[in-house]
Amino acid sequence: MNREQFQRLIHQKGIELYRDMPWRLDTRPYYVLVSELMLQQTQVGRVIPKFEQFIAVFPDEIALARASLAEVLVVWQGLGYNRRAQFLWRAARMIVDEFGGRFPNTDADLLKLPGVGKNTAGAIAAYAYNRPSVFIETNVRTVYIHHLFADAEAVTDADIMAIHLLLHGAGVGVDVEGGGHDRLMAPFPPHFMG
Repeated sequence: MNREQFQRLIHQKGIELYRDMPWRLDTRPYYVLVSELMLQQTQVGRVIPKFEQFIAVFPDEIALARASLAEVLVVWQGLGYNRRAQFLWRAARMIVDEFGGRFPNTDADLLKLPGVGKNTAGAIAAYAYNRPSVFIETNVRTVYIHHLFADAEAVTDADIMAIHLLLHGAGVGVDVEGGGHDRLMAPFPPHFMG
């Protein structure tokens, strides 16, 4: 399978699964962070109303940092995995206390935030800052597993990333029409594409 065939597979998956989501309408780094943490281990259908509720109560990292953890957990209730809410609250406090209220924009600084790993940092870099970034998005992961790891019992993101970099290199998608960050999931509506 060549690069173009693989990209077509991913584009098709994106078209099949695409839906409007509130965090795609506003790509502030805080919104991306909230959505990425909420989406960990939780289906999109459950996340959408909770995201909207959470943003209504805590519209930015400063409001979240000023809240008590108890207040955050009340709003988070129903999503489960409360550790994610704790990470988000601690990240907001770190942004206010250690970054002077300015959301970090380098990979190194993003990775300092509690609960932020390579995939979340990559998503923030790509969606909020429109920077080239390679990370394993769920739909991309599905295509890799189905087409390149069909007989494997367990596949890690590291396995997928190794194959991805071999096939496409670190800058895949950078030259695709519609923006600077990894566009393997394109085409999407203009408001999502930046």
